[in-house]
Amino acid sequence: MSWPTDPELPDELAELCKVVRRFALDEVAPVIGRYYEDHAFPYPLVARMGELGLFGLCFPEDVGGQGGDFFGLCLALEELARVDSSVAITLDAAVSLGAMPIYRFGSLEQQERWLPGLCSGQALGAFGLTEPGGGSDAAATATTARREGDELVVDGAKSFITNSGTDLTAFVTVTALTGEGPGRSISSVVVPSGTPGFSVDPAYSKVGWCASDTHELHFEGCRVPASNLLGEEGRGYAQFLQILDEGRIAIAALATGLAQGCVDESVGWARQRHAFGRPIGGHQAIGFKIADMAARAHVARLAWRHAAAVHAAGRGFKQEAAIAKLTATDAAMANARDATQVFGGYGFMNETPVGRFYRDAKVLEIGEGTSEVQRMLIARELGLGS
Repeated sequence: MSWPTDPELPDELAELCKVVRRFALDEVAPVIGRYYEDHAFPYPLVARMGELGLFGLCFPEDVGGQGGDFFGLCLALEELARVDSSVAITLDAAVSLGAMPIYRFGSLEQQERWLPGLCSGQALGAFGLTEPGGGSDAAATATTARREGDELVVDGAKSFITNSGTDLTAFVTVTALTGEGPGRSISSVVVPSGTPGFSVDPAYSKVGWCASDTHELHFEGCRVPASNLLGEEGRGYAQFLQILDEGRIAIAALATGLAQGCVDESVGWARQRHAFGRPIGGHQAIGFKIADMAARAHVARLAWRHAAAVHAAGRGFKQEAAIAKLTATDAAMANARDATQVFGGYGFMNETPVGRFYRDAKVLEIGEGTSEVQRMLIARELGLGS
């Protein structure tokens, strides 16, 4: 499988795509099926991503990064997801949800403590937002962090937290209510792994992303220094909204990769698989189906790149991010369904990439804000709703 270099990309970004593409094809593709079937975290692949500098792509060199930008990260996510989404979401969550809050809102001490390991891939951070009793309504946080002297005592639970239980996980940033009475507000607190009172449940048995690490977390009288507060007290809600807006562009890039991966696999299969005396791609029913898939992936790519460009220009990008995520995740779902149909019975087998694509696609319409939430955000930006 060979993919042409995008002529619109600057040389350094085109080279990045080539490097990630070769890694995905040569190192991820041959082994990821085994990790997926075993529901095992792919430590060797994560280590290789660290060696390639992928975890530090969008951070400056003075904190241990590669001196690149957010757009480069999104390009890498798209290339990875063309082969596998578990590896891609591990990188995305580690950067967008693990390292980025520390970089954007952390004190100098917090940055010096955590960023070098995060940027090298030798450590992973997680972001604890979703709770058992609340998903899309993220403002309905029930977890608390009360101050006792120079400590914060965290109590509560978080659900569906990526990269939260690996051997590399260094901490989880937890959103929690701080303050007293009606003046309570949401803050962000860094809870290091191994802190007494912080427990990690066994990994979920998931429909997809089976080589990604996801757990429910519990905090019972979990004490951390008050200096572990991330950013200003009471600003946690605003912080995670900013992180989620950026993260939606990244998820859109990942979803575009899955959509394009479906095209790649379907084109190859339609050329080699014969029915009724010729390759199935010569039948209009199949050719048109794959043409629609290619169109969806192309539009999704334009959507996330436009949102990333608006973000890079320093302008408000909430609507563009929501449109990108909605468009790309719709494309991923539709293309996964159609690719499975093109492959027929083979597409229903876990051993084929499209079987994994089909299982992985659905969560893209849920994580980082459901499709319904994206429509709500777009409507609000248009002056509709509340």
